[in-house]
Amino acid sequence: KNADPDLEDIKKSISGNLCRCTGYQKIVQAIKIAAQAQKEQKEGGETA
Repeated sequence: KNADPDLEDIKKSISGNLCRCTGYQKIVQAIKIAAQAQKEQKEGGETA
């Protein structure tokens, strides 16, 4: 829904689907990386 999510957007989008007590930092990092790659692909017209 958001091509450039900030940390708060990510937390809201995964709330209710994930136990935060187990450490979700790697998942947040993966979402950020995927969003950045998608943004770069759209801007540059490159394929992944």
